[in-house]
Amino acid sequence: MVSSSHEAMHRIFQEDPGIFARAFRTLGIPFPDPVAVSLLPTDLTEIKPLERRVDTLLQVDTASSGSHLLAVEAQGKKDPDKPGSWAYYLAHLYAKYRLPPVLLIVCQDRSTAAWAAEPITIGPAEWPTLTVRPLVLGPHNVPVITDPATAAEDIPLATFSVITHGRDANAGAILKALAAALKTIDEETARIFAELTELGLGTAPAAQTWRNLMSVDLSFFRSETSQRLRAEGRAEGLAEGILLILQKRGITLSDADHDRITACTDPAQLSTWLDHALTATTTADLFQQ
Repeated sequence: MVSSSHEAMHRIFQEDPGIFARAFRTLGIPFPDPVAVSLLPTDLTEIKPLERRVDTLLQVDTASSGSHLLAVEAQGKKDPDKPGSWAYYLAHLYAKYRLPPVLLIVCQDRSTAAWAAEPITIGPAEWPTLTVRPLVLGPHNVPVITDPATAAEDIPLATFSVITHGRDANAGAILKALAAALKTIDEETARIFAELTELGLGTAPAAQTWRNLMSVDLSFFRSETSQRLRAEGRAEGLAEGILLILQKRGITLSDADHDRITACTDPAQLSTWLDHALTATTTADLFQQ
């Protein structure tokens, strides 16, 4: 059965495929940033009744080096059957799409990451026929992000940092940095990455810490940021309504009065001015208390 933690480890690459290039660039592997990304079918089954599925499959188009396939696999533990499956995935993908495939393995513990990073050699020792070289992201090379400002600059990478290092001793500092960063973006995007984080942490003790942070910080986010955004949207609509009414009634505003209306962010005050605009004959009538 696929766990929620397993699901989140590869789903984050669907949310932001560019995280792949950014993460490996810090390790000196210069993958170019994508200019277009397509989500491809993950079913690699042939006619024979043997089902094979990769977790996430993306076609990545770049401006400098053409297109390649990115097959993402989340690996929670060592599995002796996986190397053969991974070799099959890559051979099948190349035969089907005629694009160079890259196999990315994402892990949450160092021992699994070290195992997954080992080259897979198929064939006799005298003449190896096929070698598979997975790229691996895990606690050994994903940056630990504990600074809220750094987390806010790249929230997908900060989310992946939390998921990858969720079992570390300093997990609390990483969680707090991401929670603070989520308050700098819109509510819907924050919700997506908050849910991915909770899924990715799975049953780790840090998962409860994250839920506690969200019960406080995300409620603050909603009450402060989200309500402010909604209020600003309402205020903008009220201001436009006032200006339209005054224009229709032939009342000319000075630049200062115009700016006073458009700069106001208090819906209650704007509602009062809107009522006055219906009967006002001068700007003094409009702004009366």
